[in-house]
Amino acid sequence: MDDSTYTATEPPLLEGGVVRPFSVLLAKLHQNHIAYCYWKSSRRVETALSGESDLDLLVAKEDQYRAQGTLIDSGFKCFPAVAYRDHPAIASFLAHDAASGRIVHVHLHVRLVIGGKLFKNYRIPWEDMVLARAVCHPELLIRVLDSADEALLLVVRACLELRRTDVVALRDWTALRRKFELDRKALAIRLDRAELRDRALEVFPGDLADLVTDAVFGGQMLPGPRRLRRRVRRELAAWRVCNSLEASLRSGMRVAFWLAGGLNDRFFHLARPWRRLAPGGGCVTAVIGVDGSGKTTVVAAIREWLGAEVDVVPIYFGTGGGRPSLLLLPLKLMVPLFTRLLRTKPKGSSHGRVSSGAPGPVYSVLLMGWAGVLAVEKRIKLLAARRGAERGVFVIADRYPQDEDLTYNDGPLLIRLKWAPHWLRGFEGRAYALARRLPPDLVIKLDVTPETAATREPNMDPAVIRDRIEAARRLNFAGARVVRVDAEQPLAAVLRTVKSEIWDIL
Repeated sequence: MDDSTYTATEPPLLEGGVVRPFSVLLAKLHQNHIAYCYWKSSRRVETALSGESDLDLLVAKEDQYRAQGTLIDSGFKCFPAVAYRDHPAIASFLAHDAASGRIVHVHLHVRLVIGGKLFKNYRIPWEDMVLARAVCHPELLIRVLDSADEALLLVVRACLELRRTDVVALRDWTALRRKFELDRKALAIRLDRAELRDRALEVFPGDLADLVTDAVFGGQMLPGPRRLRRRVRRELAAWRVCNSLEASLRSGMRVAFWLAGGLNDRFFHLARPWRRLAPGGGCVTAVIGVDGSGKTTVVAAIREWLGAEVDVVPIYFGTGGGRPSLLLLPLKLMVPLFTRLLRTKPKGSSHGRVSSGAPGPVYSVLLMGWAGVLAVEKRIKLLAARRGAERGVFVIADRYPQDEDLTYNDGPLLIRLKWAPHWLRGFEGRAYALARRLPPDLVIKLDVTPETAATREPNMDPAVIRDRIEAARRLNFAGARVVRVDAEQPLAAVLRTVKSEIWDIL
């Protein structure tokens, strides 16, 4: 491949909204003389380089390890797919673009592997041909497909990918067909019909080459006539990974896992991987702070940001408005009833009408039951979080149990009761001792002023707010990396700091 067009020794600042991780990567690929090209539609290359979609790069087999090293040198990290979605010829690399806050994604292909969204059953043995004819983009620092090769691959991809038996493709059927149609029209304008037919004749018999040419210039939406689809599949049948029966079984299994993963992400939040694994294992990140510091907002934003690419499991360790476990749910449903019956809360409570007296008998009995159930729930969630991280999942926790400061949130409750049974105190204490043994990998402390917290939580006692802010600042979480973030900043600045800290620890 001729790389003489690019002679810059430093990564250039590219125009057109190209994110920096891609500009750095592409410059280094050229400097290292790695045979590669972007092998999807050239019409959409700018969208990919802006980070709005994945960047699919094909590299020569003999350059695959140097390409992987170049990706790592450019700030990318390899996130392997879980076993049921893994393909040996495709690797996923992610990088964080600090300027835009986006996570950008490179699919590194060593072979041209084509098929459904979840199961790619065909290998197209044209890698050397495609790479040898790849051309430099007229405006951007990237190698793209020759127009005739692009048109040929577009037709083949449409025949193999646009299948109504693929449930993922069926879900996005209209959008997928529109995407292929826009690609086809863009190629038909700039490509010569005879050139495409000659290119098709290099890999297909004459009648099939005519069908491929007609599919691009005939005006019919891809995947074209049934005859074309049958012929393409027949010609490439020898390069299938599995026969029809095994392909159906594997595809069905992957659909089942895909559906289960979607349900888990939306409803169950089990700490198990369904898509990609964090490199070197997952991690547990806890977001803590006084009520009103923005914990829930930050957790939701991080989950949306990172969850688009990897498995993110949220765990709520509090007892407020977050999602409780099935164990705690019945008690939470009864809280409004007991609140009306008791009218006031004893000294040490943070919300509602707080008295200056010690807990009465009724409140004490209720608190002991609540503390016991809460200790069981915290133990279950602590073990689930750590086991999820060991499986390669990213776990983000809203709050985290602690017993460093007994006046702060998420600490033992029975210290308020003078006559709580010793065995019950020990039972509760063991849950918080487990939290010390299983500290989070990263703790994000959201720090706000008492005035800001009081504005956001008007029902909270101002004196309690001040005490808890000071207590939060003292917490060490031994064994964890602790980062204090000024949550008085605009949300965008807070999220930028949190994202950078999370990316560094992954």
